[in-house]
Amino acid sequence: MTPDHSEELKIEPEIDETPFVEFDISVSPSDPSLELLASQIERGDVIIPFYQRKFVWNITQSSRLIESFLMGLPVPQIFLYVNDDDQLEVIDGQQRLMSIKAFLEGYFGEEDQKGRRQIFKLKGLSERSEYNGKTFSELSPRDQRKLRNSTLRAINIKQLKPSLRNDSVFHIFERLNTGGTQLKPQEIRNAVYRGRIVEELSALNETPGWREILGLQRADKNQKDIELILRLFSLYKEWNEYEKPMLRYLNNSMSAHRNFDSTKADEFMEKFPAAVEIAHKAIKVPFRPKGVLNTAVLESVLISIMENGEISATNLAERYENLISDGSYLSLTSGPTTDTAVLKARIVKAGEILSNA
Repeated sequence: MTPDHSEELKIEPEIDETPFVEFDISVSPSDPSLELLASQIERGDVIIPFYQRKFVWNITQSSRLIESFLMGLPVPQIFLYVNDDDQLEVIDGQQRLMSIKAFLEGYFGEEDQKGRRQIFKLKGLSERSEYNGKTFSELSPRDQRKLRNSTLRAINIKQLKPSLRNDSVFHIFERLNTGGTQLKPQEIRNAVYRGRIVEELSALNETPGWREILGLQRADKNQKDIELILRLFSLYKEWNEYEKPMLRYLNNSMSAHRNFDSTKADEFMEKFPAAVEIAHKAIKVPFRPKGVLNTAVLESVLISIMENGEISATNLAERYENLISDGSYLSLTSGPTTDTAVLKARIVKAGEILSNA
């Protein structure tokens, strides 16, 4: 397994309203055979999306699943999302599906450095099990047919169109993904609203000085650093149109800009690195009035720098202390910081103090 070189970003907690969700979807069950599912994965009709974590079951776990099918025992249903290309994206059930495909193919796991693969012999079953130690080809013709023709209940979910609730799919992923580690909001957005924006936000996350500002040596394992960049992009020149909750606002923004080909996107690609450089030079320990990174302070200061070309590293160094010692400003950087009126007032106040001597 690839080692995890990421870290976790420590951020001062924010209070954000939980969005009320009205699901605008269709849900239909199906019972595909295991043989069909394996061939659909091979053809790319059923896909394991890029955001899904790698296959983590061991051969004993996979073997017990196969034994359950051979014995006619019930297996939990899987959830599939019907995307715009009519592919079936796996929301929940990756480990089961990949175990099925592997056993029917005869190999478990990926190739090693010498190009060799482990033969998939059922392992870890009861010593009295007639299936223990057998590959698919070593099963009796009857058991092979039984396994190929066994079915797995699938719940197929599709977003209805036209839809005014384009973030309902986000909440489907949020609620139904039951993997060992729950997906975090930005990971789900990368799946649901994938497009050029995913790659561009990741590229901006490598901006010189950005890691130092966040206090990270490596990328945040939950992609909170990328979510911060998405927040800055979403609010840039449009913060006066912001409406809470922040979660939904970011979903809608990523959906609208998934191609990342607008004039705003082009400007942000220039303005963000420049603003980071100014803040990195001017402030020794930026955006931490209480010792932990404060998203509200970071957002209001960087938005002000990006929107006001006259704020240089020199005058930011002089004015930043005035900003974070201003009582009215600080009151807007704690508590319900994603409230509509609070966010707008905070950006206005930061702009006033940082652009005036």
